This record gives sequence, structure tokens and C-alpha cells, in this order.
Amino acid sequence: MMNMQNMMKQAQKLQKQMEQKQDELAAQEFVGKSAQDLVVATFTGDKKLVSIDFQEAVVDPEDLETLSDMTAQAVNDALTQIDEATKKSMGAFAGKLPF
Repeated sequence: MMNMQNMMKQAQKLQKQMEQKQDELAAQEFVGKSAQDLVVATFTGDKKLVSIDFQEAVVDPEDLETLSDMTAQAVNDALTQIDEATKKSMGAFAGKLPF
């Protein structure tokens, strides 16, 4: 059985590795798209909105509901990508904890 000092060293090492992975993830950009790429939302890995771009075809003052739906679709697509990347990146640490 590991002694407490070795467990603490390993936990600190894992914490630094996790922080590094979080920083790498935050630096990445994720692009979510609606149907036909009419709305494109770009986020950083720490879920900060960078931009939302609209194709001219979707901007119809008479049909704001479609624009709203496509915007939500693009945003949710990007956030899902971030969640999946986070699970993939950070999930590797779950089995390495010394306790």
C-alpha cells in the first residue's frame, strides 16, 4: 500500500496534468452548425461564445422563429462537442486517482 506522502505527490501530479488539459481544452475552438450551415456558432472550450454567424438566406424578418431555432441548434451543437471533448480529455484521469 502506498504511503500518504506518495499518494499526495501522485495526486498533485495528476492535478497539474488535469489543469494543463483544461487549459488546452479552453484554447480550442468548437464550431456548431445548424441545418445547411445557415447559422454557425463558435465557442472556446471553456464555453465562451466567440461568434454567431448567419447566412443571408436565414435572415427573414417575417420568420424570426426559424432564425431562433437554427441559432439554438448551432449553439447546442457546439456545446455538445465541447462536452464530448471534455469527457474524452478529462475522463482519462478518472482511473489514475490514487484513492
